[in-house]
Amino acid sequence: MNTRNFIIYQSTVGIAASIIFPFYILFLKNVGSSYSQFGWAYGLFALTAALSYPFVGKMADKLGDHLLLAIYSWGMAAILLVFPLAYEIWHVYVLQIVMGLLGAIQKNSEKAFLARAVNKETAGVEIGRYHVWTSIGAAIAVIATGYLVDFLTIGSLFYIASIAFAWSGFYVMKFRNESK
Repeated sequence: MNTRNFIIYQSTVGIAASIIFPFYILFLKNVGSSYSQFGWAYGLFALTAALSYPFVGKMADKLGDHLLLAIYSWGMAAILLVFPLAYEIWHVYVLQIVMGLLGAIQKNSEKAFLARAVNKETAGVEIGRYHVWTSIGAAIAVIATGYLVDFLTIGSLFYIASIAFAWSGFYVMKFRNESK
C-alpha cells in the first residue's frame, strides 16, 4: 500500500472515530450515574492500551501492518454495533477494555506503517502531509456529526461509524498483497 492509499484508509478511520467519540460522552452519561464512572471508562481504555503495546508491537512484526489495521477496523465495526445495546456501566467498562486493545493495535500499526513507508530524508514532510489530510477528514466529520445528531439518535451514530470502520477494513486488505 502506498502512502496515498494509507492516507485514505486512515482518513476513513479518523472520520469514523470522529463521528462517535466527541458525542460519546453523551452516551456514557446516559449509561453511568457519575463522572467518576466516565473517568473509569476512559481510564480502563487507556490502561488496557498501555499494557497491550508490547504484545501488539510483536504481533505487528509477525503479522504485518495491513492485517492488524484490518483487525482494528473490523473489531471497531463490531464493537460499535454492540455499544448502543449497553445499558449497565459494567457493559461500558468491558467495551472500553476491548476498545483499549483495538486502540493499541491501531496506534502501533499506524506508526509502524509510516516508519516503514516514508523516506528517511523527507519523513517530516511526508508525515506532516499525512497528518494534514487525516486531520481535515476528522474535523469535517465532527462538524457534520454535530448536525446529524440533531436529527438522529446517539445510538445511530455508532451504526454509521461501524459501517465506515467495516469499509476501511476491506480497503486496507485490498492493498495487502502490494507490500509483499
